Parts: sequence; C-alpha cells; structure tokens
Amino acid sequence: MTGASVVEKLERINGRYQVFSEIVEKEVEVAEGGFQFSAKDNICTIEMQTRAGSRILDGYRPPFDATAVRKLKEVGGILVAKDNMDEFGFGTFSTNCAFGLPKNPYDIERCCGGSSGGSAAAACLLEGHLSLGESTGGSIACPAAFCGVYGLTPTYGRVSRYGLVDYANSLDKIGLISRSAKQVAEQLPTISGRDSMDPTSCSQPELVVDGAEPGRIAIPQKALEGLDPAIEESFLRTVDQMTSLGMEVTEVDMSSLRFSLPAYYILATSESSTNLARYSGMLFGTVNHDFNEHFNDFFSKTRSRDLGNEAKRRILLGTFSRMVGFRDRYYMKALQVRSMVTEEYRRVFTEHDIVMTPTMPFVAPRFSDIESMSPLDMYKADFLTVPPNLCGLPHVSMPSDYIDGMPIGVQLVAPHWEERCLLESMILWEGHFQPRWPEVMS
Repeated sequence: MTGASVVEKLERINGRYQVFSEIVEKEVEVAEGGFQFSAKDNICTIEMQTRAGSRILDGYRPPFDATAVRKLKEVGGILVAKDNMDEFGFGTFSTNCAFGLPKNPYDIERCCGGSSGGSAAAACLLEGHLSLGESTGGSIACPAAFCGVYGLTPTYGRVSRYGLVDYANSLDKIGLISRSAKQVAEQLPTISGRDSMDPTSCSQPELVVDGAEPGRIAIPQKALEGLDPAIEESFLRTVDQMTSLGMEVTEVDMSSLRFSLPAYYILATSESSTNLARYSGMLFGTVNHDFNEHFNDFFSKTRSRDLGNEAKRRILLGTFSRMVGFRDRYYMKALQVRSMVTEEYRRVFTEHDIVMTPTMPFVAPRFSDIESMSPLDMYKADFLTVPPNLCGLPHVSMPSDYIDGMPIGVQLVAPHWEERCLLESMILWEGHFQPRWPEVMS
C-alpha cells in the first residue's frame, strides 16, 4: 500500500467513525516487515499534537516521543495517527472527548468504550493495526471488549510511563490493543523494560514467554452479580469452552473486590486533581496572555473555558478527598483497601494461574442511553475492570462472543509480572475463537 493510500484510507475512516484526533499529514510507507500504529492522545509524539482529549492542551506539540512510541518506531512501526479519548482519561464510554466522538465499528449509534475508545476502534477497523492505549481503571479492557479486540494492560511498571500525560500516577499503565493476539504478544516485549527516565519501570523481572499454558482459572463468586442476563449466559458458555481447552475452572471467594470501586475513585481523583493543577493557561497548550489579571482570575478563566464537566467534577472530588479533616477518612482508607484487595489476589494466585471475569456488565450502550445515565451509573460500570487496575496487576480483555451482533469480552487477570500467562492464554484462545469483523463503511 502506498503512503498516499494509507493517509487517504485513514481520512475516510475518520470521516465516519471519528476515531482519530489527528492524522499524519505527510505521506507514509510501511516497509516490509513493518506495521502501522496509532497512539492514544495522552502519549507524547513528536509528529503530532498531544492533547489528552482536552481543549486546555490544544496546540501542545511535545519535543520528544514517549518511550513506548520510540521503541515501536525502532522495530519498524510507523506512527500514523493519534487516537481520540475521554478528556485526560475521565470516562467509561469515550463521550467526554473534545476532538470528536468515536463511534463503535459495529454500530455507529453505540460507543467504543473508554477512555481508550479511539485506540480500540482503530485496532478493530484496520487489519494489522496496533494501538497504544493507556489504562487507569479499565481504559484498555473496556473499549477492547466493546470493539471486539484484544487489549492487554501490563503490570504497573512493566512499560515506561515516560511521555505519558498522567491521569493518576500510581495507576496509569501503557498497553497494547490489536485484532491479533499474536501481534500483542510480539510487541509487548518491544515496549517493555527498564527506562532511566521513569523510576517506576527501573526494577522488573525479564518478560519470558516459554510456551507453558496456564491450567488453573479462578472465578470470583460475586463476579456474575449485576450483569446483563445475556452477558451472564455468554460468560458461562465461555467457561465451558475454557474447560474443553483443558483448563481447570473453580469458583473462589474474593469478597473484598466489592470495595475496589470506591477506593479507586478516591485515589484516582485525588491524584488527578494534583496532576491537573499544572494546566493553568501559562505553560502548556492554550495560553492566556492577559497577565495583568489576579492569579485566581487568570487560572479560573482558562480552566472554566477549556476543561470539560467531567474533568471539573473529578478535580473537585479529588480535592475534597485530600482536604484537612477528610484525608484520613477517605484517602488513607482507600490506600488500606488497595492493600487488602492486593492481598486477596495474592492469596488466590497461590493456587490458581488466572482470575477470569466478564470484562463489562453489558454490551456497548447507545449514545442515547448514555445520555440518561448519571455520573454514578457510569462509574459503577467499571466494577469488573477496576480491581486489577487498582492493584497494578496485568490483565487482558479477549473477544469471547457476540450478542445481537455486538462483541463482548472476558477479562483474564494474572499475578504481577506474569504477562506470560496472559499471552499464552490469548494465543490459545485466538486459535479457537472465530471473530466477526465489521464491514468498514467509508
């Protein structure tokens, strides 16, 4: 395929699905053995703006590539676009995007999932395409399930966060999304490893894929509560399929998982309210040149105009959680819950290789249905994807079935640094699962 045809195809797709916030302008050519990839809009790239889905960063062009982007380029990857996302990662459905509302490849009246919605949709729409996503509380797994692709979130610290516009520093993880499990398995080692620019990635065991398939799967007893009946029925069929592939599947008690969701939102918003303080109209993106104003008025004008409602809501919640008089009651208690949930996973992993649940409790909702949801309803949708993210555990969403033509996924969670279990499971599953790719309308 010529460079001109690559750009032209991306523009046609974007005209209908709005999955990209920006497309490379110059002609590109993918060499033999190479591949094209896109990066979520909160991952820094030299060629294009990095705006994290927010107008407050409009115009920001980083002078460097994120480490993950640089490493993919070094092995023949060609960056072709930046992917639309919820502003700063704040959302479950990619409906808080400042630069276009990404639409589900299977039904443009439905969402892609969030916050890496554009990344998952791009991976679904383009054969052979690899997307760099980022997950804080399920931002890779959720859209991967809604778009019927493989989305892998590595152990916290496995992939360098250098060049990532952070939502919550102790939770953010860069990962991979693709139609192909084999492509994810091939490129995860590429982007992994120590990086002196990111202290959280400096100490880690080597990523080894030795062909040993996991054999013991645990299913939390409460995992099927609150699901759409069709999702529950499909998940039970997937369990039967796993058993037929030689897996030993047992139910386990993981009652502490129910505390993960409130703990996550307290910790994530507390960290994000601190991170977003740097966006004041002086240094990055949108700049307010009226320097004669009082600093409160100067900052407030830019933030009121250029931050979305969800960003403002989470800043307020995070600031409240850290206030004197509330810090011990909320923030410190959330840290204790994180430790408790992590220990629960460790206990289960002493006898099991993987914990399996549905990825999302329902299929990708229609935009009209999302409009009637309250913020709390949206937060609750993440109750299955939040626990492994809270604990920094590696996990993957794999396409598992279709309900009324819409894809759904199952989530596999492995112990820290045991991405090997996930990669082997993905490749095994890919050999038995028959995907139904959407007809791409341009």
